[in-house]
Formats: sequence, structure tokens, C-alpha cells
Amino acid sequence: MKVFHLSAECYPVAKVGGLADVVGALPKYQNQLGIEAAVVMPFYNRKFTQENEFDTVFQASSLLGSERFYFEILKERTNKLGFELFLIKIPGLLDRENVYEYPDETEQFIAFQIAFLDWISWSQQSPDLIHCHDHHTGLVPFLMNNSKLYLRFANTPTVLTIHNGQYHGAFSWTKLALLPEIDMTKIGLLDWNGGINPLAAGVKCCWRYTAVSPTYLEELTYNSNGMEYLFYMERAKGTGILNGIDTEVWNPKTDPMIPENYALRQLSTGKQKNKIALCERFGLSPDRPTISFIGRLVIEKGADVLPEAIKNSIEAHPDGVNFIILGAGDVKTQEELVALKEQFPNQYNAFIGYDESLAHLVYAGSDFLLMPSRVEPCGLNQMYSMRYGTVPIVRVTGGLKDTVIDYGDEGGYGIRFLQTSAADIVNSVERAVGVYANTALLQLLRKRMMALDFSWDRSAKEYIDLYQSLNPVI
Repeated sequence: MKVFHLSAECYPVAKVGGLADVVGALPKYQNQLGIEAAVVMPFYNRKFTQENEFDTVFQASSLLGSERFYFEILKERTNKLGFELFLIKIPGLLDRENVYEYPDETEQFIAFQIAFLDWISWSQQSPDLIHCHDHHTGLVPFLMNNSKLYLRFANTPTVLTIHNGQYHGAFSWTKLALLPEIDMTKIGLLDWNGGINPLAAGVKCCWRYTAVSPTYLEELTYNSNGMEYLFYMERAKGTGILNGIDTEVWNPKTDPMIPENYALRQLSTGKQKNKIALCERFGLSPDRPTISFIGRLVIEKGADVLPEAIKNSIEAHPDGVNFIILGAGDVKTQEELVALKEQFPNQYNAFIGYDESLAHLVYAGSDFLLMPSRVEPCGLNQMYSMRYGTVPIVRVTGGLKDTVIDYGDEGGYGIRFLQTSAADIVNSVERAVGVYANTALLQLLRKRMMALDFSWDRSAKEYIDLYQSLNPVI
């Protein structure tokens, strides 16, 4: 009945992207359905670890190649997140502030996985299933079957969830010695494109893998940064399970981060009061349709086309539309977006960075949310926006395709476009302005969206069904 979720991120402990939101919610809902789910992740010296109390439940040392490292397992004392939370702390490796972008990132995540396996082996933990998330944990299924240190787990089922197949965590064969002793006849399982590829190893060795939406499962076979053929060959092991959202955190009726709570009955007045607060924050008029973007300013999110698209849209609608940006990423894109503030001070503003409270206000106060993603495995932002009655404007890809129906189709509620291009965005903005001008239509779309169920209840049950197919004990 015990399931360990192994992840580099978990909200609210440490968040960079949607991975954290999933790992911070799925185990909680699984526990509510009778599964004993826990999360194991690296220790980060951040606000959560500084403000909460932990018990040291295990201490030991292990080897990273020829170098010995010491680690301890810390358990959050109160289970305040709705599940047991274990942090692996390694002095000098896993005790830093940031999650990624260190020069020794390969060593960090190899040591993390070794420490996890050593802990459950030496402390006689007996998980019924280990659920790995992304490449940071992709070596675990391989080591469980091909290192004599961990063969007692060879019959323990493993599931690997791919949140973003663009990132593999690949490294050179010169670092093979960092791994524990392995069966050298099986090193081909580590290889992809001439290097050690943890994501490829995870796909090859896990019992089943999942993608975070049905459409993304198919997209991996033709867009996964060089792993397309592997996903094609292993497609029988794959299944697509759409992510959910934590409807307790993302609930306009109870959200403490927005100035005015509202539900369907108070939809118009609630949205308007939040919009006024949002526009005051950014120095914009609340009388115009307000279109926002929240996310990383990177090419995968289509952020590189935003400056041109916003400029052309405002020029097409002088004094007729607002744009708000909340995000950070590529320096050049950031500079271009900041420069637009001087050019369009009355219709555009940007916050470079990320602020969780501000994000909630943006979802609640905006009329439309723009997502021009080139790659969007599932997407949670569009689900958050719909929960708050904010119409999503999305490119048809991945989970955006699975969750947003164009308002021109039967039962539709969003705006869809085909290409990540300035021209397609400008055309979609034109449609959004038309929807905003039609008050009755806008209210209908908002009501349809807010009645949708994107909760984790459904998704958690699908994962449990998958677990049970692998281990009938669960």
C-alpha cells in the first residue's frame, strides 16, 4: 500500500515549473483515495525548509564514484502537505537554494538517487511501487534491476512520469564510474545517442511510463529532442494521464491571495473587482479587455514571439486592449518585453520574475490568458485560468489540445490557434476582443469553464488503476 513519489520538485517546498504542482498535489489526493503515498525529494535551503520542523529519520554514507558522501533523511514533522514528505540532505550537494543550473547537477541527481535507494534498502523500507518523475529520477528503475546492491527491489514495480521530454539529463560516459557497481552487460540500457541518458534509461527499464496528457504521449514519438524513436518503440508501455489541479489551492471562492472571492453566482462582480485591483497594480484601465501571459519566457512557451505579437495587437487596437506579462527566462526576450513598457505605457506592463500571490491575482483579474506554447505536455495554467473564469487563448498542442475547446465549436469555451506565430496570436486577440464586446457570450463562456472538473480526483484514480495493474496488492 506504500508508494514513493521521487521528484526534484514539489510545491510548496521548491517549484520551478508544473512538475512541482503535480508532485505537490497528486500524492495528497491518492492518500484521500486510500493509497499511502509519500514524496521523496532533495533538500533545498529555502523558505519552506527554514520555516518548518523536520525529524532526522536516517543517516548514512555512500559512494559517488570513489568519493564518499554523507546524507541524512529528514521527515517533515506534521504531514502538513497531506502526505509524508522526506528530504534527502547531502552537505555540499543537496543543501543549496536553487533547484537547477549548477555545474555539478549530474552529480547532484546521481547522489540523490543513490541515497534514496540506499535508504530504502538499509532501513528495510518495502514500497509496493516507486513512482519516478522526469529524468532526475530516471536511473532508479535501471539500478533496481541492474545493480547487485538493489536487487531486492527488482520485483518492485516502477512508473516513470514524463512531464517534459525535451530534457533528458544526459551526460558523458566518462561519468559512468559515478554509478554504483552495475551489471556491465546491461550498460546498453543507459545509452542513447552515444551518452548516458537517464530519461532513456528510465523509459527502457520502468514497468510503465506515463505522459501528462494523451496528446503529449503521441507527440513524444515525433518531438522529444532526439528520443522519438525510443518512444515509438516503447509505446506499448506508455499511457497518457491528464494532470489535474489542486482545487483547494486554486479556488476563487476561498482563495486568500485575491482581493475578492467569488463563485458562479458572483462571477461578474467578483471578476470585475479583481480586475480593478489587477489593473491598478499595473497602471492600466480596467475598461479594456485584459490579456495576460504567465510562465517562463523561453522558446518552448512561445515567449520569443510575444514582443512582436503584443506590439502588432496594440497597434491594431489602440486604446482597445491591455496586455500583462508575468514571468522570467531568456534575457533577450525579457529586454524586449521591458522595452514595450515605454512604447505602450497605457496598454501594457510586465513583471519580470515570479510571484505566487500575483499569479493568483492575474488568473482572477484577467479576461483572457495567452498560451502560445510550442511544447506544452499538459499545461496547468489554462486549467487555473478556467477555474477563475478566465478564457484561455491557446495553441493547439499537448494538453492544451486536450483541455480547451474553441468557442466556435459545440460546447466550446476557449480560443485555439494553430501556429506559434505573431500573426496567429494577433488573429486570436482579434477574436478575444470580439468576445469581450459580446457580454452575453463572455458570460456564457465563463460559466462553461467554471463548471468544468479538472480536479485531481479523476487523475489520481487513473494512476491508482495503473498501479493496481502492476501490483494487485495496492
